[in-house]
Amino acid sequence: MTPFRWALAALSFAAAILASLYIVQSSWPDERALISLPWLIHVALLALALAELGARGAKVWLSAAALRIDMSYGTSLRASAGGDFGAAITPARTGAEPARFLIMTEAGMKAAEIMLVIFAELFLEMISLAVVAVVMFLAFRGSGTMILGMVGLVAVYALFVLGSGAIGFALSKRHAVGPAPAWAKYVGLKGGRWLAVQRALAQLSAGIDGMKSLRAGYAGGALLASLAHVALRLAVLPVIVYSLGAQAPLAPLILWPVALTYGGVVAPVPAGGGAIEFAFRATLGGAIPAQIFGAALVWWRFYTFYIFVLLGALAAGGTVLRALRSDAR
Repeated sequence: MTPFRWALAALSFAAAILASLYIVQSSWPDERALISLPWLIHVALLALALAELGARGAKVWLSAAALRIDMSYGTSLRASAGGDFGAAITPARTGAEPARFLIMTEAGMKAAEIMLVIFAELFLEMISLAVVAVVMFLAFRGSGTMILGMVGLVAVYALFVLGSGAIGFALSKRHAVGPAPAWAKYVGLKGGRWLAVQRALAQLSAGIDGMKSLRAGYAGGALLASLAHVALRLAVLPVIVYSLGAQAPLAPLILWPVALTYGGVVAPVPAGGGAIEFAFRATLGGAIPAQIFGAALVWWRFYTFYIFVLLGALAAGGTVLRALRSDAR
């Protein structure tokens, strides 16, 4: 992380916080409005957040076990938390994978093993979202454009994951040996850099061949953990809204957070720079009563984003920063 990137991250976080304050202040009605939550609700939301992080760690750990890769649950948990921290302080979440990669590397895992585990996790996330989309379609058939938007989001995510996997597979089969192709030389991958890429491609090719012995039981467990993680994340906003005694339709409280969470990946600045907050008001301003809208925005954002930044910084902050410096070099 260069001083410029740190400044960009700080400004983006400040913009996100100021956006929340502006939306809270401008959306309050004249009558009494709520911004705080009872402490028991905070306990429940904290338990949801920790359970969600635990489910994501279990997904990574079981994915590795399914691929017959030796990985501890502690490493998978630190990689998940560190990835959250790296993603939060970099534009378009570009720091997530370098952070997780270095955490796993320092745990003694090989590059090909790490790439397979990360791809397996993304693939399971895609399947989980597809399952959630089908369930939501059946449960909220009358939700119209919200359902269509969610299905479209899943399709884009699927294309990204499958496209990344296809490119990696093609490169590992065609360029694991031999001289650097013209396109690689054009982007500066030549000499020692290309040899390093070739070593990784050779390891990836061997790892892909090893997927023939995938253990279905562990893969099924990883999928269940992925579904649990998505379900726990989606439960946060309904818990906040209904715990405050508000009357609100369930469909937008579940469907729009999916779009905001996964669609926020395209935000070009760290933390979204306030875009997530304004999108929250635009999509949910008519569904959540004005008296609790400020509380819903602030605490939904905290328990689905800021708390994971804090946990990631505590669990693996030093490792993540080393990963980002290495990535910059």
